[in-house]
Amino acid sequence: MGGESATRTAPRGGGTGDTGPAGGRTGQVLSGLAVALGLALFLGGFVWGAVVYRPYTVPTTSMAPTIGAGDRVLAQRVDGSEVRRGDVVVFKDANWADAPVLKRVVAVGGDTVACCTEGRLTVNGKQIDEPYLPAGQAAESGNFPEVTVPKGRLFLLGDERHGSLDSTAHLADAAQGTVARSTVTGKVDAVVWPMDGMLARATGFETLGAVSGPGPLRTIGALVVGGAVLVLGGAAYGPVARRLGARRRTRTGSAGVG
Repeated sequence: MGGESATRTAPRGGGTGDTGPAGGRTGQVLSGLAVALGLALFLGGFVWGAVVYRPYTVPTTSMAPTIGAGDRVLAQRVDGSEVRRGDVVVFKDANWADAPVLKRVVAVGGDTVACCTEGRLTVNGKQIDEPYLPAGQAAESGNFPEVTVPKGRLFLLGDERHGSLDSTAHLADAAQGTVARSTVTGKVDAVVWPMDGMLARATGFETLGAVSGPGPLRTIGALVVGGAVLVLGGAAYGPVARRLGARRRTRTGSAGVG
């Protein structure tokens, strides 16, 4: 009586902003956890990669077409005792060069290696299939006599056999072109620039024994990418939620007019 009274409906949830897309506490907590976990994965992946891998720039075409001049590769830090036939390794031997050298291991201690039989390399009398060689190219530009690799040493060739200064260029040395396992500092896992990806496994040597598998590079990459996705997703929650909340309030306000 005496006047019309107006009533205002209070916002649900007590007006504290703890519900709805823009202010859900659960969403904010999950967003923070996603960012924290993402940062841990992202930084952990980079740290792991820095510990396990070392980058190298290849200056020559001696490993073409597998690795070209100017390519950037990642080499897993390994002990020379872990090297197997078919691995592309980084080593440093003063008799070869003053800088690190990158070649493919084709024979290990106790093996006999020779070339060529029907244009193919032979190790322990077995012809080796080498699909990584340039198309139509023989396994060597010229024959070389059978070499017995001393224990603890490696015989190495470039994939571009016609232009590679490899073990065949050092056959007259006391070690017949072989290098000690202890000179190896890394095993190449991938070409990262240009992004050619992981090196193919040298399956042609499997008839002689197990060949190396890939290192943890794919796992490290997954951690870095997954971490980045979580960080970006978690960081985007706030702005997206606020925008959705603003639209919801606009629609609610429009519906109440009149």
